[in-house]
Amino acid sequence: MTIPFLDLKKPHQDLRDELTAAFQTVLDSGWFIMGQQLVEFEKEYAAYCGSKHCIGVGNGLDALHLILRAYDIGEGDEVIVPSNTYIATWLAASFVGATPVPVEPNPNSYNLDPNKIEAAITPRTKAIMAVHLYGQTADMAPINAIAKKHGLKVIEDAAQSQGARYQGKRAGALGDAAGHSFYPGKNLGALGDAGAVTTDDDELAHKLRVLRNYGSQIKYKNEVKGYNSRLDELQAALLRVKLPQLDRWNEQRRALAAIYLEELKDVAQIRLPQTDADNEHVWHVFAILHPQRDALQKHLQDAGVGTVIHYPIPPHLQDAYTELNLGVGSFPISESIHQQIISLPLDPYLSIDEVRQVAAAVRSFQA
Repeated sequence: MTIPFLDLKKPHQDLRDELTAAFQTVLDSGWFIMGQQLVEFEKEYAAYCGSKHCIGVGNGLDALHLILRAYDIGEGDEVIVPSNTYIATWLAASFVGATPVPVEPNPNSYNLDPNKIEAAITPRTKAIMAVHLYGQTADMAPINAIAKKHGLKVIEDAAQSQGARYQGKRAGALGDAAGHSFYPGKNLGALGDAGAVTTDDDELAHKLRVLRNYGSQIKYKNEVKGYNSRLDELQAALLRVKLPQLDRWNEQRRALAAIYLEELKDVAQIRLPQTDADNEHVWHVFAILHPQRDALQKHLQDAGVGTVIHYPIPPHLQDAYTELNLGVGSFPISESIHQQIISLPLDPYLSIDEVRQVAAAVRSFQA
């Protein structure tokens, strides 16, 4: 038995003809940056998310960074971020000169705990960046209420949650603005780096369109010091092929996750992921906790099962953030999660039999 953590060949083989046709369309057009494919994808993805605007950018980190820049958040400001997340969330704040202020997660959802946010707010706080981790949205109603009370912006890091819903609304339409990643392994992945921002804020959308293009609306006329961060025509065209498949793929992810939950529900020492009542999870990854995580990973590797750790080191313990002086023990909930978490294979092209084989391999582990 060999079951890789993720096989990106299968979805592209399934859509080979459509993807090849999209590539040919772009090739024949002779237009490769800021063209009609981008315009159409932005319309389609905004409609999918339920947002007024979509602004395509180079990647998910740029999406978050440019949102903060467009909101004039910078030196001396603070941005509340989850202590349990991929480092890109923190880097976005750092890139504009702001300080990331970490807040612990709810241990059931792994997402930002609204009950811990207000204690972290200071006069310098300008925004709350809520990550929808592993495919489940953060608890946005209380987060938005706290933000409104304190006059803060709410920015969704929706890199892992394409298609997820909270109280009936999709990720990307739950705050003031949202950053999206279309990294190839995402639920909606490009064939390279790509990202976008969704928002209902007309002024923000205008600023972002200027910032992503060297600070320019008219060629060779630069209004501000901008960036080169544009979702190119080829990636936009390929994403347009994939977007109509996203709901079907997410339904398959939910079906396979349900099998894992059933097969592993009585396994000693394993803590299974939980879904909040208001959420429609899209299972970007199926992450479990185990106190002997490293030994379990070795056992699964020997059994031919690929796994990934999302993530082995929390941001506050990365060398990149030593200046914050946040040592071991600063965020015990996150540290415990990062020490125990392991993600099992889950993608729309796994078979039911393969999921059951993975579950059987997990059950056979002797701690």
